[in-house]
Amino acid sequence: MVTQVRASHILVKNEDEAKKIKELIDNGKNFGELAKQNSTCPSGKKGGDLGWFKHGQMVRPFEKTAFNMKKGQVSEPVKTQFGWHIIKLVDTK
Repeated sequence: MVTQVRASHILVKNEDEAKKIKELIDNGKNFGELAKQNSTCPSGKKGGDLGWFKHGQMVRPFEKTAFNMKKGQVSEPVKTQFGWHIIKLVDTK
């Protein structure tokens, strides 16, 4: 059972922007570079890296998505009270 995940994300203000970035990733653009260029979260400076987290540490929609992904997978845009996230699952343990 997965008890922790390590994820990166790109946080943007609206769904259209999130969809455009997801399309760039799907077409081979580097996730970390896009995070540095586009993310409004301070983690963007580190390529979106959020480090390791357990259940209960992130807002529910974000956590639910992250814990249901496969390693290396990039999510469709996820809406939270902070904006729109594109999540990349880096690792699990």
